[in-house]
Amino acid sequence: MPSGLPRTLALLALGAAWLGVTALARAEEPAPSPAPEVPPAATETSPPVTEPAPTPPSAPSPAETTTVSKTAAPPAPSAPTAPPPPPYSLPWQLRPLTVGNVVRLDTSAAAYKDAAGNSGNTQAMMLLGSYKITPEIAPIVRLGFVKNDAPATGADGSSFVNPVVGGAYSHKIDSFRLALFLGTTIPIGQGAGQTPSAGAAAADAAGINARSAMDNAMFAVNYMTGIVGAGFGFISNGFTAQVEATLFQLFRVRGNDMTASAPDATRTNSTAGLHLGYFIIPQLSLGGELRYQRWLSHPNRLAMGMKVPFVDANMDSVTFAVGPRAHFKLGKTLWIRPGISYSQGLDKPLSDGKYKTIQIDIPVIF
Repeated sequence: MPSGLPRTLALLALGAAWLGVTALARAEEPAPSPAPEVPPAATETSPPVTEPAPTPPSAPSPAETTTVSKTAAPPAPSAPTAPPPPPYSLPWQLRPLTVGNVVRLDTSAAAYKDAAGNSGNTQAMMLLGSYKITPEIAPIVRLGFVKNDAPATGADGSSFVNPVVGGAYSHKIDSFRLALFLGTTIPIGQGAGQTPSAGAAAADAAGINARSAMDNAMFAVNYMTGIVGAGFGFISNGFTAQVEATLFQLFRVRGNDMTASAPDATRTNSTAGLHLGYFIIPQLSLGGELRYQRWLSHPNRLAMGMKVPFVDANMDSVTFAVGPRAHFKLGKTLWIRPGISYSQGLDKPLSDGKYKTIQIDIPVIF
C-alpha cells in the first residue's frame, strides 16, 4: 500500500468523527418554543380575539352590529343643486317683477325747449332701497331729488320731492311672475304750500316730464298719494316680456284751491307699460319699453285767477325707451347691473317740448 494512503484514511476518519459529534450535540439541544401568535390589528370589520357568548340567530352580536352600522350603510346622497334662475331683464321705469335686497340709483337727464325755443334741462335722481323679509315680500323706500336749469324765461331751482314707502310682492308660477305693489307718498317735498319757492315749484313741475310722467305722485308735493299696482310677466331663456298698470289716488294735504300746483282737493292718475328684454350674452341685455300715463279725473289749473280744465293734450302722454344693460357678478351673491337708455315723448305735451332723456340706472343686488 502506498505510503500516502494511511495519511488520507486518517484524515477521513477524523472528519467523520467530528461530524458525528456535531450531529449528536444538535440532537441533544431542546426544541425552540414556538413564537407567540400576534393578534391581527383591530379594524372595524375584524372580529375580536375572544369569541363572544353565543346569541340567538335573530339577535346579531355587538361586533356584527358595529360592522353593519359602520361599513354597510351607504353614504347619504347629496342634495341636488338647484339650477340658477333664468336671467331677468330689468325694466327702465316700470317696477321689477322680482323682489330682492337692492340699492338702486336711477338718474334721468332731460333736455327740452320752451314755446319760444329756449333750451332747458332737468336732472331727476331716484334712490331706492329694498330688503326681502320673505322670498316673496320686500318693503321699499324711494327718495327723489330734482334740479332744473330753466330756459331764459323761467326760474332755476331744485327740490327734494315726496318719498315713497310701500311693499312689493312677487310670486313665481313656472316661467311666469305676478307682482303686486301697495304704497303711499309722504307729503314732505319742497315747493309746496300756498307760497312755495318759485324755483322749487318749477323744478317739481319739470321733474314730471323728465321722468316721462311715470312718477307724478312724487312730484305732486301738495298731495299725499295712495299707490296700488300690478305687474305680470314671462321670463324664459333670456327673454322677458312684462306688462304693468298702476293707479294713483291723490289727496291734497297742503296748499288750497288758489294754489297753482294744487287746485283740486283730489286727483286720480294712472300709468301702464310694456317692457321687452333679451340677453344677447350672459353679461349684456337689451331692453325697450312703451309707457302710457293718463289722468282719470279731470284736474284743473289756474289761469288768470280762474280754474279751467287741463287741455286735452295734457290729459295723457306716451313715451318709449330703449337701451343696453350690463350684468356683473362681484361676489357670491353680489351683482351690479348698470344700464343706460334713451327715451322721448311720442305725443303732446312732451313732443311739443322736444323732450329727449338719457337715463343712467345703477342697481346693486346683494
